[in-house]
Amino acid sequence: MAGGWTRDGAVQDQIDDTVNDAVSAARSRMPKGESATHCDLCGEPIPEGRREAVPGVRTCVECQSGRDRTVVHSTINRRGSKDSQLR
Repeated sequence: MAGGWTRDGAVQDQIDDTVNDAVSAARSRMPKGESATHCDLCGEPIPEGRREAVPGVRTCVECQSGRDRTVVHSTINRRGSKDSQLR
């Protein structure tokens, strides 16, 4: 059930768009190409198992964990209320 000027299913469309944006952003951050044998950030060797599990990997697990903590999520406001637009 949609409310006001929105059509039925509009809320689900917003949810779907948010999920699709998050998936696209995650895919864009995935490594591409040939894996490195040593971490680009700290120089430590990257284990063979990690290179096989994540093709194109360029960082060790510890460095990648630090990078993942700094990921900024989308701040696009898809809510239709006027109050949410003013924030």
